[in-house]
Amino acid sequence: MKLTSTFFLAILLCTPAISQTERKEISFKMEELTSHQFVAAVTKAGGVCVIPMGIIEKHGPHLPLGTDMIVAREKAFKAAKEEYAVVFPPYYNGQILEAKHQPGTIAYSTELMWKMLDETCIELSRNGLKKIVLMNGHGGNNNFLHYFCQAQLASSRDYVVVLFQPRTDPVTEKEIKSLRKTPFDDHAGEEETSELYSINPGLVDSGAAGTQSGANQGRLNIPFGYTGIWWYAKFPNHYAGDGTIYNKELGELLIKSDATQLAELVRYLKTNNSIEKLQEEFYLRSVNPSEE
Repeated sequence: MKLTSTFFLAILLCTPAISQTERKEISFKMEELTSHQFVAAVTKAGGVCVIPMGIIEKHGPHLPLGTDMIVAREKAFKAAKEEYAVVFPPYYNGQILEAKHQPGTIAYSTELMWKMLDETCIELSRNGLKKIVLMNGHGGNNNFLHYFCQAQLASSRDYVVVLFQPRTDPVTEKEIKSLRKTPFDDHAGEEETSELYSINPGLVDSGAAGTQSGANQGRLNIPFGYTGIWWYAKFPNHYAGDGTIYNKELGELLIKSDATQLAELVRYLKTNNSIEKLQEEFYLRSVNPSEE
């Protein structure tokens, strides 16, 4: 039988068009997804969403205000490439009251800080993302986020919140130590500068790194006590370490180490529902704890 051009045209018209989603791999960046793609992304992610949390604050005299957010998102991106998860858009609402004296710091109220994260989790859950990973990139958030996770037990929820807590294995730790040159490193020091340099060298103002001191000023020695002014007493320049020394290889290693572990956590959450089951059991028992 001879096939005419009309026959081929009929087949072409009846064949569903290949969507852009089918032509390319679906993005893991939530802000890049269309509404239709988002539905597919939730399924592909197994309901897992990572919120890389940064802040807007001074990072010594040489790094951009959004350093924590930039580095945290880079780690989340690399993890999502290894084990797919939806990565939340830039998030910079956190605890940074200790840097209010520095230009550029955006320090929201504690009430707003809490409500933003709480309602973000609620909205993600409403959209099908029931396993939420908080990937913290800012030291000032540490205490806040531990308490936020503990507060999930206050009332029944249909989602779980997990705080990513990376660890350094002995092999990686040895390699990091071999690459590091400075004896003390913390905020905007060698490691953080190396991380940002490995992501985007143009964001590091190397000439400015030595214009301020990142040394501990030791202005408060309070016995057996804690006070909120401790960080300012030590590092009034909001700079702790030496950012004049940095290494691309060190930065890449630090990012890879955290990204690999984050991917492992995502993989676990996709295949294991232990947290959900235990949480549900807890909620049921807490309604009437006197019942056996």
